[in-house]
Amino acid sequence: MKTRITELFGIRHPIIQGGMHYVGFAELAAAVSNAGGLGLITGLTQKTPELLAKEIRRCREMTDQPFGVNLTFLPTLASPPYPEYIAAIVEGGVRIVETAGRSPEAYMPALKKAGVKVIHKCTSVRHALKAEAIGCDAVSVDGFECGGHPGEDDLPNMILLPRAAEELKIPFVASGGMADGRSLVAALALGAEGMNMGTRFVATQEAPVHQNVKDAIVTATELDTRLVMRGLRNTERVLTNSAVEQLIEIEKARGADLKFDDIMEQVAGVYPRVMVEGQMDAGAWSCGMVVGLIRDIPTVQELIDRIMDEADQLITQRLAGFLESVPA
Repeated sequence: MKTRITELFGIRHPIIQGGMHYVGFAELAAAVSNAGGLGLITGLTQKTPELLAKEIRRCREMTDQPFGVNLTFLPTLASPPYPEYIAAIVEGGVRIVETAGRSPEAYMPALKKAGVKVIHKCTSVRHALKAEAIGCDAVSVDGFECGGHPGEDDLPNMILLPRAAEELKIPFVASGGMADGRSLVAALALGAEGMNMGTRFVATQEAPVHQNVKDAIVTATELDTRLVMRGLRNTERVLTNSAVEQLIEIEKARGADLKFDDIMEQVAGVYPRVMVEGQMDAGAWSCGMVVGLIRDIPTVQELIDRIMDEADQLITQRLAGFLESVPA
């Protein structure tokens, strides 16, 4: 399938594996890239720029296909050494970066000087337009369905994607609720030129996370995610567990007086305990509503092949079959 996204990144299929904390290691990124999509290493999961450089080298040994690095710009006082992380990316020969969180504007000159193509994650049209204005090559438009941070506008992709198509000149991919060929075809119909999948890629054989995580995703339904930290305007969609329900009770009790410190136990340092150790009630971890569509744990190659086969059948058979033949 040829779209502006496949052309931009030099990939065979318009499928991107989003950056995910303690999931986006070399094993998964390489598997996605080898299967024809775009795999991403999660930059800040690597504690130092030196460790990121090592992970990039490790990924390079597993694939000769394009892959990228996710770099999330955090709203913290003690920021990570972003220039050093960018240097590790550039020196490692990586020319694709997915940025997320705060605007990457301050770092765009360094990225563009190095010839890096930037795709920025956005949860609104206004943020997507800003990303376009500062020189991003593409954007990932994240609807309300997505795991992680869906923004504060609560717009689902049925509205957000066509609005983005009306306003943007640069290509964009759909993120949130993406799981299969139906998702891809729907995203293309709504104006996107590909899709970004997070939660779906966690439930694959190559995802380097504990089996408990994969089993929890397969077992969950579309009703099993929760929105937390709304009162802090840092909304996150997570999979429910006992710690998440406790967090929600704290939020209700504290009301307008809620502070981040009140829920520190449920949100801080959670990912290693969940993803590595398999402690499913350790705290809040990002998960999309798309769990309702995930019922197996295939290899990445099987998953991407299945998506593309299904998309082909939907476009050439089911949708084409709706068209009345025109008399000669």
